[in-house]
Amino acid sequence: MKKKVTILIPCYNEETCLPLLYERLSLLAEQQEKYEWEWLFVNDGSQDHTLDLLKQLQQKDKRVAYIDLSRNFGKENAMLAGFDYASGDCMVVMDADLQDPPEIVVDMLNSWEQGFEDVYAKRRSRGKESWMKKHLSHLFYFILDKSTRYEVLKNVGDFRLLDRKCIDALKQLREKDRYTKGLFCWIGFRKQELLFDRGDRAGGETKWSYRSLFNLAIEGITSFTTAPLRMATFIGIIVAVWALMYMLWIITKVLIWGDPVAGYPTIMTVILFIGAVQLICIGILGEYVARIFNETKNRPTYLVREMNGIQKKS
Repeated sequence: MKKKVTILIPCYNEETCLPLLYERLSLLAEQQEKYEWEWLFVNDGSQDHTLDLLKQLQQKDKRVAYIDLSRNFGKENAMLAGFDYASGDCMVVMDADLQDPPEIVVDMLNSWEQGFEDVYAKRRSRGKESWMKKHLSHLFYFILDKSTRYEVLKNVGDFRLLDRKCIDALKQLREKDRYTKGLFCWIGFRKQELLFDRGDRAGGETKWSYRSLFNLAIEGITSFTTAPLRMATFIGIIVAVWALMYMLWIITKVLIWGDPVAGYPTIMTVILFIGAVQLICIGILGEYVARIFNETKNRPTYLVREMNGIQKKS
């Protein structure tokens, strides 16, 4: 009996890339006939003709399955929908824009056959990205790696092969504010690294603005470490010690040298500085409280409007 491979592809406004992606996937399946294939597309509230194209592909090719979410829930939640409905013995997560070359899947499958359960693709180059985006990405991974108790893989995205054991493990993690790249590391299992050169988009424009990347970074840090809360505590201790030393210095100057105490400028500087520190610490605390609030509402992570071609794993 053939082993089944599910390729999970979250889609948001990818109508220009889907025909090219389908051709590359078809070629991959022709070259790897020893496997049964399922191409699982999750339409994450696209505003273009992505859903229409998926319906057309599904009608002519039964290997195509799609899930249409009721609105845009974000890529992280769209991937969870794919985890829930993937029926393969293993699953490859990849983007629809062909920056993740489907040809790498062959090497992933070879590593999987050798017994590895999480075969991740590490970027040797990042394609056409601005200097600032590359360096901000390195900074984020550095901060996350130093603040967590387990290794965070650098220059590694969602492009990877997951064994059924990993899929079932990820399905159990139902938090609302998800950072799946961290969850891949958290679940453990036997991992294998593959280097690849990340390509450029086959069409359309990137959906990741600096604002969305910043929000993703905040999600990653607050989801996997309490280091910012500790940092706020340390900042409070440092400011308290500094204030005590400054107070002693002022008293010493007045009593010994008789220097007059500077009034308005000194008071305003100290008040503004301490006020800024307090607001930063309250903001850090607020990020964690907001996540607790979202979890306690217990809303579903995503809602499905329509699906077709799904063969759910029993």
